[in-house]
Amino acid sequence: MPSAESTCVFCDIVAGRHPADLVFSDELTVAFLDIRPVFKGHLLVLPRQHVGTLADLPAELVGPFFQRVQLVSAVMPEAIGCQGTFVAENNVVSQSVPHLHVHVVPRTKGDGLRGFFWPRQRYASADEAASYAARLRSAIDDRLAAS
Repeated sequence: MPSAESTCVFCDIVAGRHPADLVFSDELTVAFLDIRPVFKGHLLVLPRQHVGTLADLPAELVGPFFQRVQLVSAVMPEAIGCQGTFVAENNVVSQSVPHLHVHVVPRTKGDGLRGFFWPRQRYASADEAASYAARLRSAIDDRLAAS
């Protein structure tokens, strides 16, 4: 739930007022584990600035924002052992939080994901979620250090 200071739970995560398993954070974006993942390791990447939809994101930020999405997607297979990723973004319809966010979902051949029906999972514990976040954070740090 959003805090008294905000009406947006994602803005509260960005401000550190709401807990999240952070994977990446810089001056433009924040990435963290989805609390109801399609598959474990499912991340949300969002701009720090509150914008409702992709259409609301200033044009000069679209490229830099999607470079961060690209980074997260690129490291996911190595970090958690999936074969690829599914990247998706909803505008208004099916957008559970009205703050622009991109889903980066780990995929493995035969994982059972069909079309746009996304059965959700839960982490067994906070420790399991923290372990996924740590592996993804480490892979991002390694990629950034190498570039």
